[in-house]
Amino acid sequence: DELVTGAGIDLVRRSAVRVDLAARQVEDSAGDRYAYEKLFISTGARPALPPVPGSDADNVYTVKTQQDMERLIGRVGTARRAVVVGAGAIGVEQAQAYRTQGLAVHLVDLASHVLPAMLDREMAAPVQATLEQEGILLTLGVRLERLERQGAGVSRVVLSDGSGIDLDPELDFVCFAVGMEPDVDLFRGQGMEIARDGIVVDSRMRTSVPDVYAGGDCCAGISAIDGRPIGGKLATNAVPMGKIAARVLAGLDDEYPGYYNGAATCAYQWRIGSTGFTAEAARSRGIETLSGEAETTTLFPMMPGAGSLKVKVVADAGDHRIVGGQVLSNLPAADKVDVLTLAIQNRMTLKAMAKLSYSAQPWQSFFPARSALVDACEGALESVSDAEVTP
Repeated sequence: DELVTGAGIDLVRRSAVRVDLAARQVEDSAGDRYAYEKLFISTGARPALPPVPGSDADNVYTVKTQQDMERLIGRVGTARRAVVVGAGAIGVEQAQAYRTQGLAVHLVDLASHVLPAMLDREMAAPVQATLEQEGILLTLGVRLERLERQGAGVSRVVLSDGSGIDLDPELDFVCFAVGMEPDVDLFRGQGMEIARDGIVVDSRMRTSVPDVYAGGDCCAGISAIDGRPIGGKLATNAVPMGKIAARVLAGLDDEYPGYYNGAATCAYQWRIGSTGFTAEAARSRGIETLSGEAETTTLFPMMPGAGSLKVKVVADAGDHRIVGGQVLSNLPAADKVDVLTLAIQNRMTLKAMAKLSYSAQPWQSFFPARSALVDACEGALESVSDAEVTP
């Protein structure tokens, strides 16, 4: 609170229940009304719950708030089995948490491999193998059809291939981790442009309504790579959007370029990171790709604790501009991901990135002779003739 009040801002700890954009007025849950000259919307997003039969059962959960956590902790203490729907980062993290508490855990996703928004299939393979070795039961490439109920709880999860997972409706539970939807109901029907993924804003965080700005998860995202709509409800997108909006509202000019979607997660011993497009995502957006992979150890190979570092770089096959990267290691991956994001932001080509001047030290890197980031770029260029290489 002091962060806000210390800046001389009046903090109102009540919910906004009505916003009248035409009258420039906000009403809170106590009935108090506030007139505004400028309005900034940062209502965020809520976990999506797909419209499948049975999703309103008592033992169906989503994950975001402290209240969600407290409800789940109460259930986990007595449960024997959990079904997690969605094998993205949140779903994988939830599956691990429940497995460490001794539950039988099923992880279900329509995608053919785990972490499909972050990793291509071959990069996900070691992660997937580890999840299975730890006892998480993967059910991939199938769709959730319905949740059959017995009384107030789900007793069977029915999948598109005709199979099912039986649950004790009094003890077991289903957790959905299938993405987020923007919390924008207060603004609908008032002339504001709202897309499926949220409020439409320009690069200065301005909405279609004069003097109304928005930022964060309540907004529709645009890719900084190809300028097209893209999901990306991440704190690392929301924070710079808020900064841009603050500067513009303060009378300074600034612009937000769009999402790069640098992200990281963990799966047991694996530290996983990605940025930009996977090769599969790039192709789905009409970009023919050129990819390279490289693997080194995380330390000099003779050092105690040296583990694996694998990097994949994805580039546009036409101009060799880097459009994505993936990192898999047993040490933190975020620093490598940030380097790749910087390369994408600066429209670096494979050849330019292959000239990266890097550091080396026995406890912190592989031998000076090689860098996984450089090797991956050089590997991608091996299939290209010298005449085709873009500087």
